[in-house]
Amino acid sequence: MTKQALIVVDIQNDYFAGGKWILDGVDDAADNARDVIDAARTNGDLVVHIRHETLAKDAPFFVPSTEGAQLHPKAANLPDERVIVKHHMNPYRETDLQKILENHGVEAVVVVGNMSHMCIDAVTRASVDFGYRTTVVHDACATHDLEFNGVKVPATQVHAAFMAALSFGYAEIVSAAAFLDSTGQRAA
Repeated sequence: MTKQALIVVDIQNDYFAGGKWILDGVDDAADNARDVIDAARTNGDLVVHIRHETLAKDAPFFVPSTEGAQLHPKAANLPDERVIVKHHMNPYRETDLQKILENHGVEAVVVVGNMSHMCIDAVTRASVDFGYRTTVVHDACATHDLEFNGVKVPATQVHAAFMAALSFGYAEIVSAAAFLDSTGQRAA
């Protein structure tokens, strides 16, 4: 039984070209996520996919039963890998994610996916709060520009700010290359 799990968060079609909420650098991040997923599978780690569906009637994206809400092919689950559908930013909330991790004896989690400033932040902080050693593969995550109080914040700065915050007391933040090296695998 594995002691480490990979949590693949919201790598869904609406975030990619042709979708309703396109993220900056999402293709490169998904390529890195795919390499991390492949390494986890090779290592026999538990791989859990998270898929967000927005229940609001005026949902801007991830509308249930749409192609946009489906997992993107770059990070699709294998038939034996669990997919958890969530309706909140934190994938532990009102799902069986924690129970799945407990049932598999997981002690550490690795996080990849989208969006850095929302669901990646939420799952990372919650994972640490539940006692899991947590690693975020920063270049296997993506986000988009934000605006606050008339100030536009570019996606690269949004991402950097959230990774910096998470690295301060929450998680180990590593690149995909460093993560793959630590597992004895190399990126293709």
